Amino acid sequence: MPTISQRGVQMPSSPIRKLVPFAEAAKKKGIKVYHLNIGQPDIETPKPILDAVRHSDFKILEYSHSAGNESYRKKLVTYYNRFNIDVNHNQIIVTTGGSEAIIFAFMACLDPGDEIIVPEPFYANYNGFAVEAEVKIKTITSSIETGFALPAMTDFEKAITPRTKAIMICNPNNPTGYLYSQEEMEVLKQLCLKYNLFLFSDEAYREFCYSGSHFSAMNLEGMEENVILMDTISKRYSACGGRIGAFVTKNQSVLDAAMKLAQARLSPPSFAQIAGEAAVDLPADYFDGIKAEYQNRRDVLIAALNAIPGVFCPNPGGAFYAMARLPIDDSDKFCQWILESFSYEGQTVMMSPATGFYATPGLGKDEVRLAYVLNTDAIRHAMVCLEKALEAYPGRTSK
Repeated sequence: MPTISQRGVQMPSSPIRKLVPFAEAAKKKGIKVYHLNIGQPDIETPKPILDAVRHSDFKILEYSHSAGNESYRKKLVTYYNRFNIDVNHNQIIVTTGGSEAIIFAFMACLDPGDEIIVPEPFYANYNGFAVEAEVKIKTITSSIETGFALPAMTDFEKAITPRTKAIMICNPNNPTGYLYSQEEMEVLKQLCLKYNLFLFSDEAYREFCYSGSHFSAMNLEGMEENVILMDTISKRYSACGGRIGAFVTKNQSVLDAAMKLAQARLSPPSFAQIAGEAAVDLPADYFDGIKAEYQNRRDVLIAALNAIPGVFCPNPGGAFYAMARLPIDDSDKFCQWILESFSYEGQTVMMSPATGFYATPGLGKDEVRLAYVLNTDAIRHAMVCLEKALEAYPGRTSK
């Protein structure tokens, strides 16, 4: 019998989605599951975005340009200009979700065996993309005690080897919600210039900053050849199923290489580019209400978590995720147990075990990621379930 590739063996399972069968089984038993495991907002996609697709009028659903429709790329230029990001439409490649933008960056900038330094915990799918590109992620650990602030410059320098080609961040961060300051971004700039590294910046949650303002890697002066911006409409406009992202850089050599990858996959989705164009035209105050809603959800979640005996959760500065430390022996076991063997008043909670967001063995075993993408009533009910579950869990620790 033929065997699968080593790449197939090494490809990690998603810590966000691997517990889905247990959630489905719970639902079949009539248990209500509060989904705090995945960043799928319950906020409606703006009607003008959906209407733009519904009312589109063409006779042939054609390929778009491999870089994406020029009309959409020009709209994105106006979007980025709002954040003082000065780019032209030829410096943007529209991608199939932010995921493809990340893969393009890995494939265009690194050779097999090259290394990327990423502060951990980090978005788990970076591991999978690294396996696909045959590159290695090296981590430096940020701590829940500091709210997952950027590790010291010396920690980065200790991790740099001759194979190091890039540093990668997500700002605001998934899974921690940490918002990197301009000062921290300047530290990364110093490192990249000193060691001639790329800076990969995943900025999917740019609009959702609560304890400060967002500072884009594209705003770092003197880094025009180093910065690769990865972006997406998924979270910004509650349009996860659109699968439209963007790869943005001023480095022409990188753009040329990424364009070959874009041509090889032909083109990004046509309908979603129509939606993306409409999204740029939303009223300037659209995000005011959305941001306020997420901040309110965050405040409810963090207060409820820290009121549970033995639980600690730092206050995230952005995105819509929080990492909490629980009094448990093993987060993978606990997140499965709460779905498979527990319910309170016919309800339970789905969370992501934090082990999947760390590369260092043993880390995250007493932590979970929660996405505050549900309304505040649902969050409150979920936190009651969590507290009751922790009281009943056989593997509770004395923390």
